[in-house]
Amino acid sequence: MPHTRRTFLASALSAGLVGNLPAGAPSAAPTVRRRTRLAIASYSYWHFKTAKVPIPVVMDRAAALGVEGVDILHRQMDLPERGPLDAAGRAHLHRLKRHAFLNGLEICCLSTHQSFVKSDPAELAAEVEHTRKCIEIAAELGCPSLRINTGRWGTTRSFDALMANRGIEPVLPGHTEDEGFKWCIDGISRCLPKAEQHGVVLALENHWGLARTSAGLLRILNSLDSPWLGALMDTGNFLENPYEQLEAMAPKTVYVQAKTYPGGGEWYTLDLDYPRIAGLLDRAGYRGWVALEMEGKEDPATAVPRSLEVLRQAFG
Repeated sequence: MPHTRRTFLASALSAGLVGNLPAGAPSAAPTVRRRTRLAIASYSYWHFKTAKVPIPVVMDRAAALGVEGVDILHRQMDLPERGPLDAAGRAHLHRLKRHAFLNGLEICCLSTHQSFVKSDPAELAAEVEHTRKCIEIAAELGCPSLRINTGRWGTTRSFDALMANRGIEPVLPGHTEDEGFKWCIDGISRCLPKAEQHGVVLALENHWGLARTSAGLLRILNSLDSPWLGALMDTGNFLENPYEQLEAMAPKTVYVQAKTYPGGGEWYTLDLDYPRIAGLLDRAGYRGWVALEMEGKEDPATAVPRSLEVLRQAFG
């Protein structure tokens, strides 16, 4: 085999000789920090208050804006929200997968809604089954991660009222917070074998409910030792001491959704310091995706490109 530059470097690296190469030998390439890849969440174009923006339209816009990935909101898809995944559903997913491929995009996350805070075992089992189905949907899309929630008590019926109360709601009468954590941990644990089977990482978001604080989120993650479970960092979901809480969850983070609020937020507005957030993620060794979730009232046609520029400046 010819002694090429490539084979020389490979043998030198394996022998630990790169720092002491003989005169005239090729030097090792410098270490290059891999840049964070940006995606757009389909939620950026649909906040549950208007007609759904079709996922292929979101993909076309994401490709035109030069990002590499799309984060798909399950409720925004043309699929029944509940029930088994049938042949027609699989065909729809395959069309979406093809559309992403032709646009040079990766489907990097599927964001689903479920709740494991269920006192009724039958209701908890239904939520587990729904999550397992969403794992199958992600796998059909070639998507490596699924956003999941802890769920919440449901004692505040309106989401608008929940936001007005800063995400805090009373515990279900007759039960304790500890019980809620037990149900949630049990529900997630029952989904992990399916996640491993399909190669889909479950990303637990700090999305109100039991994960309204980093302490609650980490209590759950630290109770489940699995390489198929990590944290999804939503930069806009900590309303008290946000940077301290984001830093606390950063070592467990496997995926990031980055909120922006052009034109004022749908429920509240945060002035987030993205260079600071990028720094704390970098210190934690994070090298994964950052998906834009534009939650402002401004027209997405102008708000999404401006928000992407903020993220490019911080993470690029």
